[in-house]
Amino acid sequence: MIIRPLLGLTLLGGFLPSAHAAADLIRPKVVVVTMFEPGADTGDTPGEFQFWVEREHLDRVIPLPAASHDVRANANGSVIGLVTGVGNTNAAASIMALGCDPRFDLRQSYWLVAGIAGIDPADASLGSAVWADYVVDGDLAHEIDAREIPDGWPSGYVPLGKSRPYEQPRRTEDYAAGQFYQLDPGLVQWAWQLTRDTPLIDNEQMQKRRATYTGSPNAQRPPFVMIGANLAGSTYWHGKLLNQWANAWVGYYTDGKGNYVTTAMEDSGTLRSLTYLGRAGRADPKRVLVLRTASNYDMQWPGATAAESMSGEQLGIYSAYLPSLEAAYRVGSRVVHELVANWSRYSDHLPEAPQP
Repeated sequence: MIIRPLLGLTLLGGFLPSAHAAADLIRPKVVVVTMFEPGADTGDTPGEFQFWVEREHLDRVIPLPAASHDVRANANGSVIGLVTGVGNTNAAASIMALGCDPRFDLRQSYWLVAGIAGIDPADASLGSAVWADYVVDGDLAHEIDAREIPDGWPSGYVPLGKSRPYEQPRRTEDYAAGQFYQLDPGLVQWAWQLTRDTPLIDNEQMQKRRATYTGSPNAQRPPFVMIGANLAGSTYWHGKLLNQWANAWVGYYTDGKGNYVTTAMEDSGTLRSLTYLGRAGRADPKRVLVLRTASNYDMQWPGATAAESMSGEQLGIYSAYLPSLEAAYRVGSRVVHELVANWSRYSDHLPEAPQP
């Protein structure tokens, strides 16, 4: 009796189904990655996934028991979507589960991480959309309790392998260790140029909250699309002093090239898994975009405390919860539709931003 192998080793080092099953492979052009969905995927109060499911007709449910959530796909499999679960560990596990599943060939797929975030009022306003040029991990560190910070230290956070905050020289292995990631600059610029004129929602509630951030001109602007760095940490932090830490932490790991704008909880975990999947020939880490939209400011307004500000910014009642979900879809879907519609142009070569 001949037993046909279920898996075959590809020249790229990854595993794909045998030739007998190759016709059944799902080869998505775009993988949409979201992080949470509080209820059903359709028909109730939305999380990050629901607009994608309903508007992109991700009607096919593909069970993925090793991940946080089943995969959904459109009719022809050109777009699939996933909910990773909240936090870096959930994100890393779910992305790896998808990337190693032999039913999917993701070697040419583009990845769009699309979710909401806190935003630095020095840089942007509620409802704004930010394409990440850098993602910096906010979890990997040494930490001293705030009550024991030595005199003269700006923070109790110390980079791994160092003895004081922001000690130079920075370790050359930080990039390989997953402390930070630089997304492909040409792809990020292309996405921003394609979407920078996207109409975004503004409303009276957002305007009232913006008005409290006196002294921060960018915080008082109507929503807009920009490029900026993302700080990913599973601890939901808030407040002026931690905002200062976030700016300094991102500046340290990017050698001053990245400007902290958004804070989220999953993106370094997602990029760590995609890095390893790239090594295995299962995905292309250069084909990754991270889009975060501002549901709330990451610190208090002048005259308020961090605790007062955070108590009014809870999931589902963020100042710009629904507008930020809408922004993630409106901006992100323009990239998805362009990639799918012009796949012959983008399947083998990354998009290039038009020269000014």
